[in-house]
Amino acid sequence: MTNSVHTNASAAIALQNLSSTNSRLGDVQSRISTGLKVQGAKDNAAIWAIAQQQRADVGALSAVKQSLDRATSIADVALSAGESISDLLNQLKEKVVAAKDSSLKTQSRELLNADFQALLRAIASAVDNATFDGANILNGTLTTGIAFLANADASGTVTLSAKDLTLGGGIIELTTATDSLLTLTGADQALTRLDNSIGQLNAALGELGAQAKQIEAHGNFVTKLVDTLESGIGNLVDADLAKESARLQALQVQQQLGAQSLSIANQAPQIILSLFRGG
Repeated sequence: MTNSVHTNASAAIALQNLSSTNSRLGDVQSRISTGLKVQGAKDNAAIWAIAQQQRADVGALSAVKQSLDRATSIADVALSAGESISDLLNQLKEKVVAAKDSSLKTQSRELLNADFQALLRAIASAVDNATFDGANILNGTLTTGIAFLANADASGTVTLSAKDLTLGGGIIELTTATDSLLTLTGADQALTRLDNSIGQLNAALGELGAQAKQIEAHGNFVTKLVDTLESGIGNLVDADLAKESARLQALQVQQQLGAQSLSIANQAPQIILSLFRGG
């Protein structure tokens, strides 16, 4: 190698190696500080694009989970109201059967009818108050039910059917206007409609309960799917901090050695001076 005061090849090589070490050390420190081995498109364009698409799906599924949680809440409120109405119908049957006693005096029949009417009004109140977030699937205002999001691209839905539990609405045939226990004939007619109502209500609540169970199961699936996608994203872009720690220590040693090598190379031109010293 030529000794020259104009060029120092050894120093140039040492500087290149030190710069490369510093660059790699900066990359390692960045991965350690962020926890990511792929922070942007320039790190790995293909992996970053895949991770971004999966992040978009996770965000969409979070919206799906919110929709399903709302569906579960609406169903729970409706089922609670429906079960209360079922209990009220059972109480009504006790009053109606008692009213079929032909030996009842007028006063007793009037008292039974007053209780009967009060229970019917309680049913109407339960239906009116079975509302969550402005949605009521029991008061007859909805005919097709409510559809909720089921997948990330919003192409699929799960439906919660509407059930009209209003008095005289079809499922519950009794009404305060047409039914009375003041006469034996009225009690006979009320009992027939009451038995029909009990059977129809049980069927309606059974269907509603099955739909609520389906929605709950789908919500659990979406939760697991989000967890799986987040884990997959982590496998793609997360840094292995144990390996990065080992790399960091190795590069720090290389950095120190590179700095020493550059210092030695920078002293090489001083040797030229010794060639011109007198003996």
